[in-house]
Amino acid sequence: MPDRCGEPGTRYHLIRYVGLAGAVALAVAAGLGGALPEPPAAGWAVFTSGTGVLSVLAWAAGTGAMTWAWWSAQHGVPSVQWALTTVGLWVVPLLVAPPLGSRDAYSYACQGWILRDGGDPYAGVTGQGCPWVDAVAPLWRDTPAPYGPLFVWLAGLAVAVGAGLTGALLALRLTAVAGLVLVAVALPGLAARCGLPAGRALWLTVGCPVVLIHLVSGAHNDALMVGLLVAALWVIAAGSARRPAMAAVAGGLLLGLAVAVKATALVVVPFAAALAVAGPRRPAALVRAGALVVAGVVGAVTATTVLSGLGLGWVDGLTHSGDSRQWISPPTAVGLLIDYLGRLFGVRLDAVGPARAVGLALLAGFLMWLWWRVWRGGGPLAGWRGPDSRAVPVADSVGPPQTWDRGTVVFGAGLALAATVLAAPVVYPWYLSWPLALLAGAAYRTGWFLAPVAVAGFLVLPDGTGVAALTKAPGTVAMCALIVVLVVRAVRSARRPGAS
Repeated sequence: MPDRCGEPGTRYHLIRYVGLAGAVALAVAAGLGGALPEPPAAGWAVFTSGTGVLSVLAWAAGTGAMTWAWWSAQHGVPSVQWALTTVGLWVVPLLVAPPLGSRDAYSYACQGWILRDGGDPYAGVTGQGCPWVDAVAPLWRDTPAPYGPLFVWLAGLAVAVGAGLTGALLALRLTAVAGLVLVAVALPGLAARCGLPAGRALWLTVGCPVVLIHLVSGAHNDALMVGLLVAALWVIAAGSARRPAMAAVAGGLLLGLAVAVKATALVVVPFAAALAVAGPRRPAALVRAGALVVAGVVGAVTATTVLSGLGLGWVDGLTHSGDSRQWISPPTAVGLLIDYLGRLFGVRLDAVGPARAVGLALLAGFLMWLWWRVWRGGGPLAGWRGPDSRAVPVADSVGPPQTWDRGTVVFGAGLALAATVLAAPVVYPWYLSWPLALLAGAAYRTGWFLAPVAVAGFLVLPDGTGVAALTKAPGTVAMCALIVVLVVRAVRSARRPGAS
């Protein structure tokens, strides 16, 4: 809490500078054994490689310090300015250090280089002349880029202005920072319209170690997608009362730009349409607002596709996103466990593919149910959102004349993104940034989604080696056990009197 003079107290000073020390330790880890373009000298690899003693110790200490600082202020910060200043301090060491936790930035750089050279970045980076191809993770060298035309064009711009690999990586990081700036501008207003404190929402999002380590240091394009997505919902929510048509189109355009970075943003479109409705919750109003939002989305995707000169090759790239098999993805973990059990009986199975298909089918069903609950005014979503959430008072709590509670709609969009992450064929820690901003801005209860995000920060070593790859069998068993526990709890909750 602030002291009597209105300044943050000792506790918040401790949070700020422990987190800063953690950021410095992470920068050291990146220098010693991060995702470097060339491996360290052989004689020092045992100490300074991505799995070396010194780099892992610095990474663990830095991640632990930042996670403690972030978690300690989860219930509120002195002010939005305090949160932004603190995060700004933490970002500086990560901006000047080598990438951490992933080699994707080198993939982005090569895709940008190929675009600038007149090649096809959607045909893989091998054999197209990129001078940095050896720095790209082997798994992704022959994989079509799954990113939309806007981001690939921005990657080409980063290469053009960077004039070299170091400059290109810095430009890509600044692109990620621009996405977080969009979050910093839009999320406080969106959270306020959902009845949540702006400072808390901002802190939980941009102060999150996963966001800073992977979106800033790792330069992942998820930052730009999330920034555009949050900005889209904020524009719609802010303008739906005064100029609903203009707000719906403008929000749709921003949402379309998010889709042109990563197709994941499409999941939010139905909820954006609901948010764009001004007045009573009637089907005709939803159709009108939804048509304007969809027109904006289609217009933005079409314009970026045409103006960038890129086709739809990224759609094919989406089919290769499951080439990696890790237990962090619940459907993949179930498939791996079935395979392990089959081997115990001498039967060789390949259950990962079917398990992933079942996961996607369950996702489709859940998204339809979730949209229906939002349309009906929330139902059990109010309980999930938290004890302080409350629907807009209405005369008829059943029929469509009811208006939407903005917080419930945004919360539903966050749940949709969270479900998309859980059902994905492969899950990386930075994927958890997709729902984080919306849940932070709309949920009263936070522990249930902050805890997994905190754990995710420890799942990738400095050079991008996944802890999941090092713990494949025990991790698979643990994930499946967790799934059973959560399913049992969900069934018991659904059977309670009054559950709907």
